[in-house]
Amino acid sequence: METNDYDQKLNKYDLEDQTLYTGFGSYADAEKHAGELGGKLVEVAFKDGNDNPVISTEAGLIDKKLHYYVNAGDEYKFVHSSDPGFRDYADELQKIKAKLTQSPPDERYIANFEIENTEDPIIVLKNDRLESVTSRERSKYLKHAKVYELAVSVPK
Repeated sequence: METNDYDQKLNKYDLEDQTLYTGFGSYADAEKHAGELGGKLVEVAFKDGNDNPVISTEAGLIDKKLHYYVNAGDEYKFVHSSDPGFRDYADELQKIKAKLTQSPPDERYIANFEIENTEDPIIVLKNDRLESVTSRERSKYLKHAKVYELAVSVPK
């Protein structure tokens, strides 16, 4: 794991003919990193719980100027910390937590909903209802998700 000028933790993948960097906090960060390294922006996919990126254009991240997207079917929605509406979901989680901390211990059946993953949290919804909070890295292994990330490709 490496960091860039913004202290973002980047993942580095060495492929046969290129090195890929993922983990950017925004499209602009990836764009700037590509310029600094003399690389280019590409979309990569992580499928079937696999941590090996595959070059892709399925999600259209570059055209949409997005840096991250998850597709886990119609019933699931992954809300990234940079997505509009994330703060609303996070606020609701805090209200649930506050209510639970005032209830008897045997009623505290929901795990700690404080957004523990301060580094790029993801809220997982199933049929528009809260299911869990996870990290960007763990989202690759949940619900048979297809995770798409913006990457910087640098030729070897």
